[in-house]
Amino acid sequence: MRAHPGWAVVRFIVVAVGAVFMIAPFLIMISTSLEPNTSILPSPPHFFPQEVTLDNYVRAITENNFGGYFLNSLFVSVATTVATVAISAMTAFAFARFDFRFKNVVFSLLLAGLMIPGIVIIVPQFILAKNLGMVDSLWGLVFFYTAGQIAFTTFLLRAFFERVPHELDEAMTVDGAGIVRKFVGLYIPLARPALATAAVFSFLGGWDEYVWALTVITDPLKRTLPLGIAAFQGAHTTAWGLVFAASVVAVLPVVIVYVAGQKHFIAGIAAGAVK
Repeated sequence: MRAHPGWAVVRFIVVAVGAVFMIAPFLIMISTSLEPNTSILPSPPHFFPQEVTLDNYVRAITENNFGGYFLNSLFVSVATTVATVAISAMTAFAFARFDFRFKNVVFSLLLAGLMIPGIVIIVPQFILAKNLGMVDSLWGLVFFYTAGQIAFTTFLLRAFFERVPHELDEAMTVDGAGIVRKFVGLYIPLARPALATAAVFSFLGGWDEYVWALTVITDPLKRTLPLGIAAFQGAHTTAWGLVFAASVVAVLPVVIVYVAGQKHFIAGIAAGAVK
């Protein structure tokens, strides 16, 4: 039975309204960042600047060590992404293709970590970071960000590795391929959509995280971008155009990462939904 044409119109209107509500705050932020001397938020808010200037962006990039914060976040996010994807890929491969005692129990314990809110374990994490000498350390952020993302990324990648046909695995075994060769030459290429999806999630997790960085980073020179923007807003409480300009610059790497991996990201999400 074909759906009534009116339902297509209704669906379009609902999606359009939802899209407007989602993108409206971002458009208002861009509009305000392009206006000069914005000491108060415009009321009512508008989507297009009434007077355009790039002075806010120039000041945002050149003041308050913004460039240093940006580089710190870039280093932490890239290192976290590489470590998370590499470790999770090997872990997921082991769970997907090997049988060992208590495999399901270990995997269940791994997933149980996803049920614990991060804020609940922040004090034990801080004690551990202090004992390991990882307080006020960018590598310490990478370590804990990676540890916090391994469970979800392993869960994501395991489903893809399990879908690789056993016939291909057996064919490589007949050709004399070992475990490492099969992992690198067969499973990794076939799982590129899943790996891209995992990489995007890992990068966003490292780029946007605020609470743990606020807890362990006290050195102003080692602040990540979220901490830097918070301090920037404190230094310019009423300069909303300046604050929003810094926020827009902070969003750009996220947009670039998503656009660059959009094709694989969508394929990975679709395949995961089917699974």
